[in-house]
Amino acid sequence: MQRICTSLAENGYSITLVGRELPASLPLQEKKYRQKRLHCWFKKGKWFYAEFNIRLFFYLLIKKMDAICAIDLDTILPCLKISKWKSIPRIYDAHELFTELKEVRTRPHILKAWTRIEKRAVPKFKLGYTVSDGIAEEFKRRYNVDYKTIRSIPLLNELNSVIPATEKFILFQGAVNEARAFEYLVPAMQEVNCKLVVCGDGNFMPQLKRLIADYKLKNKIELKGMLPPDKLKVIAQQATIGIGLAEREGLNQWLALPNKFFDYIHAGLPQITMNYPEYRKINEQFEVAVLINDLIPGKIAETINNLLADEVRLRSLKDNCLKTRQVLNWQSEEKKLLDFYQSVFIS
Repeated sequence: MQRICTSLAENGYSITLVGRELPASLPLQEKKYRQKRLHCWFKKGKWFYAEFNIRLFFYLLIKKMDAICAIDLDTILPCLKISKWKSIPRIYDAHELFTELKEVRTRPHILKAWTRIEKRAVPKFKLGYTVSDGIAEEFKRRYNVDYKTIRSIPLLNELNSVIPATEKFILFQGAVNEARAFEYLVPAMQEVNCKLVVCGDGNFMPQLKRLIADYKLKNKIELKGMLPPDKLKVIAQQATIGIGLAEREGLNQWLALPNKFFDYIHAGLPQITMNYPEYRKINEQFEVAVLINDLIPGKIAETINNLLADEVRLRSLKDNCLKTRQVLNWQSEEKKLLDFYQSVFIS
């Protein structure tokens, strides 16, 4: 969202990014666009979503705007109502197939509620974009909407010189959520010949801490929590391998193309990820990763150890990342974003 809002602000749009305040939220930094955090008494569950949607609706109701953009399904209803009330264009920015998330799919009552919202709202958002071709095609199949693909790729910046790590380590960065395969990665770490550093937080963090304790891996898995982007970039450049596993639970994981896949590339960091369509398509062109088919702890450990021991392969993947970042970067991707918003206000 920071990349999108910055690009639009730098190109003449007046932007306000609205989110929620969490107990662990880092202080807001000054940006080229306005930022607003809504405080909610409830922190999770149906009461949180109800409270947040009500607060969001009334905040938007008194604000002047020429268009409104809903970010994922959990903000779509207030945006739909406000767009009708104010007779303005409405846009859907779908970072994921929300109803295909594991934490939604595995809870029948929650799945039913979100599916009802999706079926009601998404067809009314004729304008939209998402993060992969596969997800765009699925929205087309379900709701006959033609969404653009605007991938979440980092801005191309010079890599700063960093002090090399004293020993090899593996990095996981991003949301520590369900379906990120920690149930398989943690036991695999018993057989891996180096440390795992986890940078991020999310709904699976309590379970992750229990897994680490159960497998007695507190000295082998380090949890750093949420970090500022500058610190995270340094750690990514120091790491030996990036890890980005995902369960095949629902279409969202199967069709996803998350931030960290590109973040690792931009850090010059070889990665191990899934042999799913969107990863495979990019890897066939650029070869920046080792792809695995199965989430079996022994297989995960074997793949990590083989890559750790193969200095030639590591160097080749790293060199490919450094070349690929010159092609896949936000300077190139933002052109699609600007074309999209120009078409919104011209039409």
